[in-house]
Amino acid sequence: MMQPWFPDAKLGIFIHYGIYAVKGIPESWSLFYGQVTPEEYWSQLEGFTASNYHPIQWADLFARAGAKYAVLTTKHHDGVALWNTKQNGRSVVKDTPAGRDLITPYAEALRAKGIKVGFYFSHLDWAHPDYATVRQKESHYQNFDNRFAFPPEGQESPERWANFLKFHRAQMDELCTEFGEVDLFWFDGDWERDPEQWDFKELRERILAKQPNTILNSRLLGYGDYATPEQGQPVVAPDGVWEFCMTINDSWGYQKQDFNEKSVKRLIRTFAETIGMGGNLLLDVGPTEDGQITPVQTERLLGLGRWVHKHEEAIFGSRAGLPGGLFYGSSTLSQDGKSLYLMQFDAPREFVSARGIATNVKSVSVVGTGQELEFKKVAMADWMGVPSDLEIQIPEGFVPDEDCTVYKVELAEPIKLNLGKGRS
Repeated sequence: MMQPWFPDAKLGIFIHYGIYAVKGIPESWSLFYGQVTPEEYWSQLEGFTASNYHPIQWADLFARAGAKYAVLTTKHHDGVALWNTKQNGRSVVKDTPAGRDLITPYAEALRAKGIKVGFYFSHLDWAHPDYATVRQKESHYQNFDNRFAFPPEGQESPERWANFLKFHRAQMDELCTEFGEVDLFWFDGDWERDPEQWDFKELRERILAKQPNTILNSRLLGYGDYATPEQGQPVVAPDGVWEFCMTINDSWGYQKQDFNEKSVKRLIRTFAETIGMGGNLLLDVGPTEDGQITPVQTERLLGLGRWVHKHEEAIFGSRAGLPGGLFYGSSTLSQDGKSLYLMQFDAPREFVSARGIATNVKSVSVVGTGQELEFKKVAMADWMGVPSDLEIQIPEGFVPDEDCTVYKVELAEPIKLNLGKGRS
């Protein structure tokens, strides 16, 4: 069930943290696709120390970035749990030098900062002996050759799959009962089985019985609460509540060769465009094996945070702004529809224009500085049913925000748009 805090939160931090950071290789996928041998992949267990894992510092950084929630990979596709699972799977507690539960301090640190607690959990488990025991009944797969995911033809075992489901549910029960209130479960890895094989209806009911106030992402094959497009920013907003998840560089987890971090300006633009369509941004970082968020990713989060904190009123609790084509930038609206926030990415010249606004304008100011700006409605041909333009005058010597300037347009009543095509 959707909770009201989520669509108002706007910004979350995704954390992909696991043994794959030891050698800086793709999380779980390097094992799945044979980029490294199984022996090399699992040797990373010996090097995972979490020796500089300080989630209080993480939480402080996330708060400075302006994030309202965070999501940590409690278990990725390789099946290595970050807590002391009592089930027959690998964990950083039993199998690595870290030797301790990493989930409890993470959850406690977030709560101390007022940040909502999210757990990522992969349904599939390419390391569990009973996982690769059945195939999908109606599959988009063209072949079933990967032995981490599927059994050889004719060697399916529904009994072993049932054992895996018991393991899966037992780990979910642990996450639901051992770490206090969980605000969000972010699932992944639903694609290798049918909804019936996973029995996601039962899983949803099971989770909500233990965590009635939590919300679930869409990767439950029809039983989630919100959509989660990944890496490719939507051009049109998905239906309902949604969140766009994206990496700061090109990798989810820490990869030592990936220096392709997006600039602060690009992150701000992506964030502004996402909230302008009514979505949230879940921005990913990949800590090093010892638990540190790299200096360059820290710098990006702080740069984003500078802009977010300066423009909070245009961000948190807002809703989608103007339709595309009415303003050359992004925009948001206050919940009552009486404040329109125009976000301009480029330096303004002479004036800033917004089209289609039929409501009378009371004032225009610059968010973050309070500078009042002159404006006028430029009447075109009202008798033709064509809307007038709102023209905001930019004075000489105006200093725009270094990344994205936000103008607050206060309206006399809730916004009304005139999208008329005019008489022919």
